[in-house]
Amino acid sequence: MDRTITALRAEHDTLAALVSTLTDDQLAATSGASEWTVAQALSHLGSGAEIGYAPIAKAAGEDVTPEDNQTIWARWDGSAPRAQAEGFLEHNARWLELVEAFTPEQRTSLTVDLGFLPEPVPLLTALGMRLSEVANHSWDVRVAFDADAGVDAGSADVLVEHMSGPLGFMLGFLAKPAELADPASVAVPGGTLVIDDVVTVADHLEAPSATFNGPAEAFIRLVSGRLKAPYDKGVTVEGKVSLDDLRRVFPGF
Repeated sequence: MDRTITALRAEHDTLAALVSTLTDDQLAATSGASEWTVAQALSHLGSGAEIGYAPIAKAAGEDVTPEDNQTIWARWDGSAPRAQAEGFLEHNARWLELVEAFTPEQRTSLTVDLGFLPEPVPLLTALGMRLSEVANHSWDVRVAFDADAGVDAGSADVLVEHMSGPLGFMLGFLAKPAELADPASVAVPGGTLVIDDVVTVADHLEAPSATFNGPAEAFIRLVSGRLKAPYDKGVTVEGKVSLDDLRRVFPGF
């Protein structure tokens, strides 16, 4: 929990330092998510922080009346690029300050009704989901200006651990195991990716059938569909499956 919150703070501070320097032309540049500009990627993160504040605050006992998601999205989508960027800084900081203020007891006991899952989830799961979103979209923003950018190493390490635990269910949404003709197991930084009828990340597995040669941040980008040329330098896969095979399993979102 503490490392997840620390990673979320580091992601915010990194983006805040960058956003404060961006010109209007840079905000209009294409992000790592090719269908979005840099400003639109920041808008996505900002609207997510605004929407995500209410359920966490409510879980902590605050009396909040959340605004309709469609209304929030429409307001962000209709904002100018500079307002989208500044709005991200404002709402993400507000969300983060709420989370950072939780007591140790709250951090371990709160459950959050996110609205789109079958039941409330532990706070750790909600924060892990937010870290996955922030880490990947932060890369979308930063890679627009640095082709060698990676997902923050601290975030990547925590996210691999989350995948073998509370965020394991997300692989069911992200992965398409039927793209492989046969089951496979791939040694990855911090664990083993197991591709069968379902996809999981195990802490350790003896004699995997392939090895992913690359840092944890590259594995996180693989899972989110972001490990594509020209952003895959130095990454290889040896064994029963290839990097292209894994890209088919994780086509992105």
